[in-house]
Amino acid sequence: MGVLKKFEQRLEGLVNGTFAKVFKSEVQPVEIAGALQRECDNNATIWNRDRTVVPNDFIVELSTPDFERLSPYSGQLGDELAGMVRDYAKQQRYTFMGPIKVNLEKADDLDTGLYRVRSRTLASSADQQGAAPAAPSGRPGQGAPGGYGYPPAAPAGAPPMPSAPPPGARPGYPQPAAQRPAAAPASGGRTRYWIEINGTRHQISRPTLVLGRSTDADVRIDDPGVSRRHCEIRTGTPSTIQDLGSTNGIVVDGQHTTRATLRDGSRIVVGSSTIIYRQAEG
Repeated sequence: MGVLKKFEQRLEGLVNGTFAKVFKSEVQPVEIAGALQRECDNNATIWNRDRTVVPNDFIVELSTPDFERLSPYSGQLGDELAGMVRDYAKQQRYTFMGPIKVNLEKADDLDTGLYRVRSRTLASSADQQGAAPAAPSGRPGQGAPGGYGYPPAAPAGAPPMPSAPPPGARPGYPQPAAQRPAAAPASGGRTRYWIEINGTRHQISRPTLVLGRSTDADVRIDDPGVSRRHCEIRTGTPSTIQDLGSTNGIVVDGQHTTRATLRDGSRIVVGSSTIIYRQAEG
């Protein structure tokens, strides 16, 4: 069972229907949970072969109407979201430098149904020993290592990391995935393609791969929100994904779409299942 599905079930199982009104709001808690997962993926920093660090301090900005609906449950919802991030990190083998916190804030510039996630890495006292000083509590100023949208300060002996976003990025926010420079492919060898569905790896050994709930699909996804023939991945330069007329559609890197170009690490959501597209040389 996927992390998001477990998160939904935990919310539904809370006593006295605490979240009954929450699910009527324009922004659903599971949407925020998915955004936090993407925030971890998009800001993962590899320090060495055995350690990939992701943010542990999150702010979810909501429109005024959504904030008013969710704020009475912000403490309990924040705890549940933090637990979901912890479960997802364990699944992806991510690590944190400190305790996980998720807070809700009101943003006057957002319309109902829209939200924005900001994150930073705050080191615990153990990780701060021998490292550059972590940013203080609150919202650090532009260019501060460890600030929202910035990578954490590196520990002693680690390669230096940028303390400010590259050109074109909004100050205080992570650089959009589309603006990030692609990793240089290894020279020689054949490109390998695979997908990871809720943590399970499936090799792509043919030019096209059909995903769906039907037993006739190349990769079967046992999810009631997935159509019998939901979507198709075509490998190549570039690789693409195409919706096959599914009922619930596809979301690629946070965008609802019918067709999209895939890059290594692209995140695809079908039903309540999460698919990570991977490709590598050699």
